[in-house]
Amino acid sequence: MAGNLLARSVHDLSAAAWFGGSLMGAIGLNGAAAEARDPAERTRLSSLGWMKWAPVQTAAFATHLIADLAIAWENKGRIAKQDGVGVNTIYKTAVTLAGAAVTLYAGTLGKKVEKMANEGARGATEPRAGASEELRTAQKQLKLLQFAIPAFAAWVIVLGAKHGEMQRPKNVLKGFR
Repeated sequence: MAGNLLARSVHDLSAAAWFGGSLMGAIGLNGAAAEARDPAERTRLSSLGWMKWAPVQTAAFATHLIADLAIAWENKGRIAKQDGVGVNTIYKTAVTLAGAAVTLYAGTLGKKVEKMANEGARGATEPRAGASEELRTAQKQLKLLQFAIPAFAAWVIVLGAKHGEMQRPKNVLKGFR
């Protein structure tokens, strides 16, 4: 029980870090960077902030996956036998992995944008008139992904809450075949 509480707490806190960090970055960091006076500083400052956050995000995501495995191991009987738990586990795993892929791709795009910072921009995800096609394309993709990432993280949190509800005694008893 204590192991489950620790794993559950780490799982939830790491998902919260993924959600909160990505949403703050999209709104706060990118929004503040767009206010820099020098257009070349806008993408550079945003990129610096995201690079400082990346190790924390990576650690949060890694601990989330480890906690996920620990929870699944402890609940393997419920996953196999309780109605709906196996399907929800597969669904949540797919959403988590898709969110991780989107997050990783956004990081790759961010590095690309940072390398072209000297072109200047209206904002971290808003190209400036006359920007290269490569910069415009990367920024347009980042503009979408910056909100897709917290959406994936929120989805994972909701699915985790659903798993929690499935553990209530009345739902466990009702769900066994």
